[in-house]
Amino acid sequence: MHEFENLPNDHDLRLPAWGPYTKQYMGISHLSDPSRGLRFDLSLMPGFYRRKIDIPSTLWESGYHPWEATPDFSFFAHRHELEWKDRVYADISFSRIDEMSRLVRVAMVNQTELPQNLVLHWMASLQPPRLPGHGEVHLQAEAQLPAGATWVDALDYSELTFAKPRPSDGLVYDGWIRGEIRGQHFTGGSAVGGKFGADAGDMLHYEAEVKDTLQDGVLLLRYQADLAGALEIRIAGQQYPLCLEPSATLTVAELPIGRLAAGNTAICLQTTGASPIVIDGFTLLERSVCQDVAFATRPWQTEPELLEGPVPNSLILCYADSPCMYGLLWTYSHAEIRQIRNDELDRFARHTVHNHVDAILQGNGKGHFTNVFMRPIELLPASSIILHGMVSSGTLEDVQTALSTFSLDYDECESRYHAEHAKLVPPPSYPSGDRYALSQQLMRATLLTNTVFPVYTKRTYIRHNTPGRWWDSLYTWDSGFIGLGFSDLDTQRAIDCLNAYMTEPGDPQAAFIHHGSPVPVQHYVFHELWNQGQSSAFLHHFYPRLRQYYKFLAGKASSSTTGTLGSGLLQTWDYFYNSGGWDDYPPQKYVHEQALEASVAPVITTSQAIRIAKILKMAAALSDDWRSDIREYEADIQRWTEALDTHAWDEMTGYYGYVVHNEQGEAQGHLRHATGANYNMGLDGLYPLVAGVCDNGRAAQLIDKLFDEDRFWTPIGLTTVDQSAPYYRADGYWNGAVWMPHQWFFWKTMLDFGRPELAYRIADTALELWKRETEATYNCYEHFIVQTGRGAGWHHFGGLSAPVINWFAAYYQRGKVTTGFNVWMLHQDMNADFTAYHAEFHYTGDPEQAFSMLVNLAEDVPYTVVGTGCSVQSTNHAGGGLELTIVDCLPQAAISIHSAETGHLQADL
Repeated sequence: MHEFENLPNDHDLRLPAWGPYTKQYMGISHLSDPSRGLRFDLSLMPGFYRRKIDIPSTLWESGYHPWEATPDFSFFAHRHELEWKDRVYADISFSRIDEMSRLVRVAMVNQTELPQNLVLHWMASLQPPRLPGHGEVHLQAEAQLPAGATWVDALDYSELTFAKPRPSDGLVYDGWIRGEIRGQHFTGGSAVGGKFGADAGDMLHYEAEVKDTLQDGVLLLRYQADLAGALEIRIAGQQYPLCLEPSATLTVAELPIGRLAAGNTAICLQTTGASPIVIDGFTLLERSVCQDVAFATRPWQTEPELLEGPVPNSLILCYADSPCMYGLLWTYSHAEIRQIRNDELDRFARHTVHNHVDAILQGNGKGHFTNVFMRPIELLPASSIILHGMVSSGTLEDVQTALSTFSLDYDECESRYHAEHAKLVPPPSYPSGDRYALSQQLMRATLLTNTVFPVYTKRTYIRHNTPGRWWDSLYTWDSGFIGLGFSDLDTQRAIDCLNAYMTEPGDPQAAFIHHGSPVPVQHYVFHELWNQGQSSAFLHHFYPRLRQYYKFLAGKASSSTTGTLGSGLLQTWDYFYNSGGWDDYPPQKYVHEQALEASVAPVITTSQAIRIAKILKMAAALSDDWRSDIREYEADIQRWTEALDTHAWDEMTGYYGYVVHNEQGEAQGHLRHATGANYNMGLDGLYPLVAGVCDNGRAAQLIDKLFDEDRFWTPIGLTTVDQSAPYYRADGYWNGAVWMPHQWFFWKTMLDFGRPELAYRIADTALELWKRETEATYNCYEHFIVQTGRGAGWHHFGGLSAPVINWFAAYYQRGKVTTGFNVWMLHQDMNADFTAYHAEFHYTGDPEQAFSMLVNLAEDVPYTVVGTGCSVQSTNHAGGGLELTIVDCLPQAAISIHSAETGHLQADL
């Protein structure tokens, strides 16, 4: 697993500086200054001459569609529809030239019976970081200090303790640090807040270097407080009281401290009242120079100096705030250079489309776009034109050289384009899968290019795989499914996606990177990647990190409150409102509406904990150093299984129910709807199937429900809530809709139960559904409405819809091997022409339980299958590969498959 080499430890992705990282308008972006979150964007916007400009906004449906992409972004493209469907459109692509330059190619196509007058706008802009949620441009202040003084950022503490411990102390949201808030005009972009000081005894510890002895020293504290507050400050063992006046804005308090010797000084700030305080930082200096301290907020300089390029049709952009200069080069000669002084184009560009005179379009002045306006571009009926260009970055000399030496000769540009485009070759697949070519292509492009910069975590800016650009944030369970999708596209992208959510073992503030629903999908990514390629380095890196994640989810780490109920059932309400990602899941909604979080536990959290304990138990068996962990996992699995069986199972309804507890944490019964029905007649009520803790009779009962057309099964797949439940509704977000992620869990579970026909039913239905919708709209949607089967939600969605990649690979990709959750590969080989396979594996399921594997060897070849330590029967699955049914399996077993014509496996491997 060479993709594991050079794994970053800063949560960033191993991707080039040029990529589709924008959060505003689709195109290509460059990491101008990664440490400051500064990004350069170049967006190409087609339109109709003197009629309209089409803005490819990433924040709503705007006419563009991710079309193709390589995992390393050496090539990516989107299609922009001007007249639906494919009557007038532009295919816009970016191809690697070298590390600093990209080829721009625009194929404009007119498939109507009329001539068209088109335009193409190149829009270049420098984009500073914004506050979370697509907020305002983030402004930071600079502390201007006299010589010898040092500013101590509030976040540079050695320890922060709250007088009343918080559940989040060991799992700070988004990988921030304890007490951190983001806001305007802080000296480091962040401050200590988050109701620090709401309780007396909240405490901050610092180590500060005093360069020269202070004779008449002063501590200056920059803070903000809605109410008057007080601190007790201890400096080098001396205690000082400091009263803080209320201030709605950042202000400075002065504390005389007298003489202070030079050297490393311990400083402690402790609140003595109950008044929340925001602390930006402090400095120690002589009283006589206090008046020299100032704080200046410097606005971002986003309007460039425009320099004439060294060749015709070229331009150099020099931004004062960017360490890089940017060069633009284009072929179309009828072009005008304009400047747009506005921070958005969605409204402003449309409003000014008929301004044919001004070279400077003055807007609100909060942003700037350099516009290379190419017009008119005339297309005859049933014709097309291809325009080439280039964008480069670097020093002035670098950019001038790139612009001077790059040839825009048509044939040379096309040759370079085709060379990069050729890297798009998908993995080998069966001809039976060809019908899914477009739908898989669009999902690959969407999943791969949903990558943005900047996202802030662990006090740094990173590139991040987002479920969709509408979500300007991390997202833990969505990113788990992104990683699962990547596992069948590109191993390095999958590893990076997994690693982004891991933290160093022993991290006191983040057991893992947490945002959103705490469904531990990262453990399943780990399992999938391990089963694809066994690497000791991979195992030893991720196991301790995933164990740390697990221990927090299990209620065994630092501040975790997930395991406080006496029943042994787990709940995560202190960390997020959503237990399983299903926002409007009926009993979950009711728990919050009635403020029952302290007393009610769902089923999915305990079930997921059991399943990931089983995964980690399989991993732990590979190292003597982890043997003691196995006993812990076994005890946890037993305890949680008994809790589900004793407290959650509802014999009357045949569902596992949400469990209500009294104030002592003792289970009191099931949460019921006003009608008396079990309130958990949904997928949560079936989740012990996924955990693998149901006896055969109960499992059969739950599987029957799952595929009952009056309950969960619909013509488009599994719905989230039983259709016969009194609280089922047709207009919900999850309630009444079909989503992909939980179907993935139940699909894998059907393989564990030896029900490959049901597993295929889930996968095939989803692939057909995906095919219909993507071919009709070119969009990749979040979910699907049961009544119509049509897609809904975010239109460029990767994230939770990524299982369509896995399902295609499982049934149509040659060389792919698919198992359920109970198989842990020890060693496997497949020969180059896909006619022989050997695997040795651990099996942790019930020895008497049949289970299934899918092995996609070359089709139309008779095979001999031999099991060692197990009995195997084989047939062909609908895609074309082998479907194995395995029974009487020992904890360690092997399977060998070879062509019946060759007679022996080893000759082929």
